[in-house]
Amino acid sequence: MSQEKVDRHKEEKRNRKKIMAKEKREWFLTKLAVSLIGAAIVVWIGFSTYNAVTTTNGTETETDGYVLDFTPISDYVSSLSAD
Repeated sequence: MSQEKVDRHKEEKRNRKKIMAKEKREWFLTKLAVSLIGAAIVVWIGFSTYNAVTTTNGTETETDGYVLDFTPISDYVSSLSAD
């Protein structure tokens, strides 16, 4: 049993450079895959948002948006300064 441990340790020591290189390569590929998936998600969200906001009719581009009415706020501020 003990001799098996010693032999295994010697084998690991002999191949340490290969093992470390393989671990580094696997870690790099994992980071690369996660980065590519994240970038694809961000691009997909951006593209979907752009398409949702902008519609193309022929050569004319229309942008959907929101119209805010500040009349109630202006009336309220006017009433504060009038008092």
